[in-house]
Amino acid sequence: MTERTLRELIAHVPQRGRVRWIGVRPSRESEMVELESVDAVGGKGLVGDRYRGRGPRGKRQVSLIQAEHLPVIAGLMQRDVIPPALLRRNLVVEGINLVALKRLRFRIGSVVLEGSGPCAPCSKMDQRLGDGGYAALQGMGGIIARVVEPGAIHLGDEVEALGWPPE
Repeated sequence: MTERTLRELIAHVPQRGRVRWIGVRPSRESEMVELESVDAVGGKGLVGDRYRGRGPRGKRQVSLIQAEHLPVIAGLMQRDVIPPALLRRNLVVEGINLVALKRLRFRIGSVVLEGSGPCAPCSKMDQRLGDGGYAALQGMGGIIARVVEPGAIHLGDEVEALGWPPE
């Protein structure tokens, strides 16, 4: 077997994940609205979400968090469970390392997204989760992405890495 370059190693994500939760937040102070599916608009974001329409170069059109991190965050907060809506992310995904996708293109159902960076916890996490909520999310806040190809995202849709964006 030939050794892969670092660039090839970064782009090689053979695991496939699944969407386990979907939500949008219509306005800054509103609660998350849980959905079974959502339409993603190219260069804009998710229909019904406050970040939709911030322009085609907007980095935060979709936010995603790792399902496997939710029990860890709950444990750090000494809670049995953390409802995904409290974390203010659009998609909860399991079975694939989201950090590995933060600079790659990936498909969710028929939608193609491009990772645009980490999703740092917001200042509201102490208010939402309790004292230390912001600290509990450090390194586990997920990623943000842009919508490259539009379509619908449904609960249970497969998540697969597609590799580097075209240069």
